[in-house]
Amino acid sequence: QVQLVESGGGLVQPGGSLRLSCSSSGFRSAVSVVAWFRQAPGKEREGVSVINYSGGSRRYADSVGGRFTISRDNAKNEIYLKMNSLKPSEPAVYYCATPADTWTWPLSPSHFSAWGQGTQVTVST
Repeated sequence: QVQLVESGGGLVQPGGSLRLSCSSSGFRSAVSVVAWFRQAPGKEREGVSVINYSGGSRRYADSVGGRFTISRDNAKNEIYLKMNSLKPSEPAVYYCATPADTWTWPLSPSHFSAWGQGTQVTVST
């Protein structure tokens, strides 16, 4: 059974940076694609970025491209999302997730079956 636990959220000023972590267990890392989503109050869950097992394939939503970097350390079973130049419009709960089977781009939450509990990111002065 897949288990995902996010951490690293917090309060940051506009323009600041945070690095989120997602600890994974219970599945075959050799085939594991992991994605980051975010959900702001009253809004739909939005796909942010995705990475394959080797880290050689990464994709980003247009809204975060150039500012966010996804990476992973398979020895530690961890996936990271480094967020730079955070905007006041980006506070949300950030989730990591793995797909049930196939998935598409742009990311759709309906293709992902295992989720962490989320970590809150607040951008404020």
